[in-house]
Amino acid sequence: MNIAFGDKSFSFITVNPAKQQIAIYKALDSYRAQLDTIPDALFTETPKGGGWSFAEVYSHILQATLSSSIALDRCINNNCKPTNNRLTFLGRLMMFTGRFPPVKIKVPEKVNAVIPALKIDKEEAKNLLIKCRKRMDELMPLVKDAPPAARHKHPRLGALDGRQWLKFIQIHLQHHLKQLERIRKKFKSR
Repeated sequence: MNIAFGDKSFSFITVNPAKQQIAIYKALDSYRAQLDTIPDALFTETPKGGGWSFAEVYSHILQATLSSSIALDRCINNNCKPTNNRLTFLGRLMMFTGRFPPVKIKVPEKVNAVIPALKIDKEEAKNLLIKCRKRMDELMPLVKDAPPAARHKHPRLGALDGRQWLKFIQIHLQHHLKQLERIRKKFKSR
């Protein structure tokens, strides 16, 4: 959130790339560790009462992380369409709080059309985790030099700069870790 006083602008949304890196790696490590604890028979099963399976969560979060890394890469390399657009209200709220709002949010239809949540197998999930980790390893050292004016559009959050894309990746990864826990509880209660 930026507040302007005369010709000075002050930002209340800070993004610390080193802190985001630690949180992203910790989340990816958690996804990998949890993968080994999910019984094979339950991985692709839809929980009672509906919702995504473990497989669909892994498919969504890892494909979305790779897709977000492309946007991050474009910002780092200043290879974005010029825009004066900024964060939406939801984008500012998420960047400020560091989390999704406490309401159920559906994946935007145009995102679901491009990267649908599929019932992948565990081997595919492991391979996607490796790709995500490798991609983050490549981009992390470059984020600090991303030009703040280079912004790429997110379907709901507005135009994010490189540091904001990094923070979004971290927030999104952590959000879906909570979803895995909800799925576990659904299977335990049956």
